[in-house]
Parts: sequence; C-alpha cells; structure tokens
Amino acid sequence: VQLQASGGGLVQAGDSLTLSCAASGRTFSAYVAGWFRQAPGKEREFVAGVSRSGGRKYYKDDVKERFTISRDNAKNTVYLQMNSLKPEDTAVYYCAADPSGGYGYRGPYDYWGQGTQVTVSS
Repeated sequence: VQLQASGGGLVQAGDSLTLSCAASGRTFSAYVAGWFRQAPGKEREFVAGVSRSGGRKYYKDDVKERFTISRDNAKNTVYLQMNSLKPEDTAVYYCAADPSGGYGYRGPYDYWGQGTQVTVSS
C-alpha cells in the first residue's frame, strides 16, 4: 500500500488542523492505520491509531483530549483532527499502515507516508 499525507501547515497556538492520508494500491480496510510524529532532535513517536473498521481508536496520552483519528475506508483515507494545538505539537507527522496489527498496535508499521510538517507558533 502507498500512503500520501497532506494537510500540514503553519498555525497559531489554539488553532485546529486536519491531516489526511490517502492510501492506494491495496484494500485499505485490511490495514490498521496510525499517525506518528517526529519533532526536531527527537525520536519519532506514536500519536494515534485506528482499527481496520475505524470503530476503535487509541492515542498517546497527551493528545487524546485534543486529537481525533478517523478513517473512511470507502475513500481509502485516514484523518487526524487536531484541536487546541500547542507549540510542542510542532513536528513532521507521518501516517502509517500495517496488515497485522490489532487494537492498540503501536508498531512496527510496515508502510509509511512521506510526512507533512505541522508548525504551531506561540
């Protein structure tokens, strides 16, 4: 499966932003999907994941009250709605997919998108 992330940008603290990740090449509903991020000088970290059907979602603790992951398998797309953004959310955000993970799966993921930059100014 090929993944293409989009939707990043420069926003102010408190703003909202929605990232999209379009999948192609295989039946997307066969994959769990997730979002990761990597801030400058830091390791890539898990942010949110969603089950194959979209019915079950799980998050990194410090984003679960602000971020919402969702997917539309008819459109082969997974989303990350980010509200109340903070400067510490600044990072390159990556979408990922894996055919074998279950609920709560945080990796390793087999397939990755190219990343989209999110910058939150204070």
